[in-house]
Amino acid sequence: MPVRSSEATWEGDLQSGDGSMTVGDGVYEGAYTFASRFQEGEGTNPEELIAAAHAGCFSMALAADLGRAEYEPERVHTEARVTLEDGEITTIELITEATVPDIDEDEFLEIAEGAKENCPVSQALAAVPEITLSATLN
Repeated sequence: MPVRSSEATWEGDLQSGDGSMTVGDGVYEGAYTFASRFQEGEGTNPEELIAAAHAGCFSMALAADLGRAEYEPERVHTEARVTLEDGEITTIELITEATVPDIDEDEFLEIAEGAKENCPVSQALAAVPEITLSATLN
């Protein structure tokens, strides 16, 4: 099985220091600071990377589950919104819309809910108090 890795470096104290994160073998590199994480400063933060991972995993899981149910999705687009409050991730909202021919909305919603529960990133984030899903079929 493949092992995936990323790296982060932080220099200085919490409030005035800064850091950088590298995903994989450098496919993404971004700076982060106290302001980019806890305020509205420029740069990225760990929560954005968690959101990207969750959106990507969920989109693939939904496409796979639709395929297992013998539907062929044309497109699945997901946005994940991670809320950090008082140093804790309290909520993750998954907002997805998909184009899937020949499926009715109830079955689509049932498959989407299953994908939310079973995607590996959702399972890894099970300690998050609330993970919600808003799914729209185009």
